[in-house]
Amino acid sequence: MIAPADQRPDVVAARRVVVKVGSSSLTTAEGGIDPERVRRLVDVLASVRARGVEVVLVSSGAIAAGLAPLGLARRPAALAAQQAAAAVGQGLLVHRYTEELARHGLVTGQVLLTVDDVTRRSHYRNAHQTFAKLLELGVLPVVNENDTVATTEIRFGDNDRLAALVAHLVHADLLVLLSDVDGLYDARPGTAGATLVAEVAALEDLATVRIGRTGGAGLGTGGMRTKVDAARIATGAGIPVVLTSAEQAGAALSGAAVGTLFRPTGKRRPTRLLWLAHATEPKGTLTLDAGAVRAVTERRASLLAAGVIGVSGGFVAGDPVDLVGPDGVPLARGLVNFDAEELPGLLGRSSHDLKRELGAAYEREVVHRDDLVLL
Repeated sequence: MIAPADQRPDVVAARRVVVKVGSSSLTTAEGGIDPERVRRLVDVLASVRARGVEVVLVSSGAIAAGLAPLGLARRPAALAAQQAAAAVGQGLLVHRYTEELARHGLVTGQVLLTVDDVTRRSHYRNAHQTFAKLLELGVLPVVNENDTVATTEIRFGDNDRLAALVAHLVHADLLVLLSDVDGLYDARPGTAGATLVAEVAALEDLATVRIGRTGGAGLGTGGMRTKVDAARIATGAGIPVVLTSAEQAGAALSGAAVGTLFRPTGKRRPTRLLWLAHATEPKGTLTLDAGAVRAVTERRASLLAAGVIGVSGGFVAGDPVDLVGPDGVPLARGLVNFDAEELPGLLGRSSHDLKRELGAAYEREVVHRDDLVLL
């Protein structure tokens, strides 16, 4: 398909799109779902589907949607109250999407994810297969972090990062981030002299951009910084990103030059490594000697016990850990093959010696290179 000169070719050519919408774009100031906003968004998504494009929707709004039914005036600070609001609101949110999509003859399916679902080898493969089957069956998946149990996301995270990772997981051709602002500005929107950044071709383009938290209704957890971080993740994996307002969703998905376009800066890499780098919290650290640092970073070799000089944290085999140099600076993250209490007795010893003294099970790598990503 050839795009007209005034359209963005990457957008027009995309056959599988992930769209993320924030809480403030779906709800009223009081916290309830705004039916008209949801209806307008669904109409846009349905028009995209009518062009033969597959769509995955990452939707915030569960906590916000649960506020009014629970009689809460604002997003609560207490974690348990946030989880309760999410439990009430998630059903209401998906019910609304189900009804609106049904008007267009479309079926929706709810997918709730936690970080652990997609970092361990067996789990991430299952998540990929679930999405593949849903799309094959013509379902429009509606994705959210499982706020009821995902404590880390509620305290520190956001759905922008989740959307970037889902875009990679489903092999999307495009990620569209919808917000309550119409794009990335070089200063706080609304301030004197603030100018819309129409295109970001490389990370260096952001050197003069003052990025901070922005947002209108105060119902979400994200801000402009989280959106730029999400764009870094997606574009670093070869996926273009459009950032604009929910009001401009139709124009953006049609290829119009609205909002901010982030061009791809890297190539697609194994999905699990992307999740490992961006969606995990390390359970401990392994300190490497200078030789192991060179082996891991320059030769991309596995980490052996002989190169580890220190262990901290409480982790078990299969957990993510940070690999740090003698200076304490993190250089990689990987899935460790031993429990924390096992490792101190193995440090500095060769694999050959460990096999001879402790058995073949101890000849394995501390972190295999296939389970390791440089930071």
